[in-house]
Amino acid sequence: MADLPNGFTGFSRRDPNFVSAGDALRSSRYDDTPFAARKQERSAVGGWVPAGPAAGAADRGAAGRMAPASDVLQFAESGTAPAGPPRFDPDKLAHIPETDRRWSWVEINLNAIRHNASTVKHRLRPGCRLMAVVKADAYGHGAVQVAKTALNSGAEYLGVATVDEAIALREAYVNAPVLVLAEPPATAIPLLLAYKIMPSVYTAEFAIRYAEAADAFGLRAPFHLKVNTGMNRIGVRWDEVVEFARQISFHRALDLEGTFTHFATADCPGTIDFERQVKRFAEAVNALRAAGLNPGIVHAANSAAAIRYPEVQLDMVRLGISLYGFYPCPEAYPLIDLKPAMAVKARITDVKIVSVNEGVSYGLHYRSPGSVKICTLPIGYADGLRRGLSNRTDVLLGGRRFHQAGNICMDQCMFEVNLRQRLAVDPQIGDEVVIVGEQGEAAVTIDEMAETLGTIQHEVAIGFGCSRLPRIYL
Repeated sequence: MADLPNGFTGFSRRDPNFVSAGDALRSSRYDDTPFAARKQERSAVGGWVPAGPAAGAADRGAAGRMAPASDVLQFAESGTAPAGPPRFDPDKLAHIPETDRRWSWVEINLNAIRHNASTVKHRLRPGCRLMAVVKADAYGHGAVQVAKTALNSGAEYLGVATVDEAIALREAYVNAPVLVLAEPPATAIPLLLAYKIMPSVYTAEFAIRYAEAADAFGLRAPFHLKVNTGMNRIGVRWDEVVEFARQISFHRALDLEGTFTHFATADCPGTIDFERQVKRFAEAVNALRAAGLNPGIVHAANSAAAIRYPEVQLDMVRLGISLYGFYPCPEAYPLIDLKPAMAVKARITDVKIVSVNEGVSYGLHYRSPGSVKICTLPIGYADGLRRGLSNRTDVLLGGRRFHQAGNICMDQCMFEVNLRQRLAVDPQIGDEVVIVGEQGEAAVTIDEMAETLGTIQHEVAIGFGCSRLPRIYL
């Protein structure tokens, strides 16, 4: 056959080093050797594990990590022959773990949630209830799993921000009292009654419509009265509480189950505004009692107040950010032991040596100093790794910190490994990297990220709780 250097019938002279795709699949091997036990090989905790070292793997930018043909065929319909068009079984495909579809994920340590809830519960005075605040999908940690863990660790109430958040708990068979921490639209009243969800109330119009709807079904209409003591976000003004209660108390279906307020400065060094709110709330509750009205469960303390000011624990405290292992303020550090529950991890998808002065990522703001390996991770700002952290955060590999390099992209980011330093770390495709959490003696925390960004832990943690990152519960 005549030479056809680029013809459809193939090449007449084959490169002696050529390996077909089929041969590559058949020669791939499964290797789960841990990182510490190998220097040149890859590491993994599950799923497809990278192949062993291969010549030129780093230069090619892809190493092993392909499933052997026999493993691929296990996802075919029963009885399907290896040859012929693929006939994949959807039920079998569904069992491929999410972490094997994209190498980035969030780990939630439920033992840490249990520890934090129990630790705060033990600090409360006898008879004081604990509400676990699981709004915003439990601050990105997963509302259903966190709620069940907290309830098994001493919590008696749950707090959410929206009716849909409460419904999600009910549909997961969570039967504890659930309080929506703001007054929902009147159009959501049928859902409140159907799912036995308690609203916060601070307008007479909503209260009456809620009561009338409940009465029409022969039901009670329980609620918590929200009092505005100075934060000026929502609530009945503290010195108008009795008048408001009298406006609505005529309705036979209404049940005042609780009265609460929210502190604006419990996590701040100064106490003047905090003390003013405490005084106003006490006046409001005492006024209700003097008028012959039972305020129900009286609660005011958020995480900071519950830890710093035992005198305002009252009948219940609302544990939000500290349930997840975050200290609400520096003053809380010596007072309590909390354990972070969230870790964020990914696997390296590409490794390359970048020449001196070559740029990396959008804008090429990072320039290689030479003798570095640039490693790519499949996680970006759409996953909660904020773009404002570009070139300002570290990741962990082999128990060491490495600088993130270049602008963080929507779906990916990079970090550098300096080859001029004598390191026991040789990054390979498939190696596990910690974006948030601990590895060996090293750690990268959400607190660090929040400080770098000039924001609070809540915002960073909730960002990592996006639906793109699968959660693994430990």
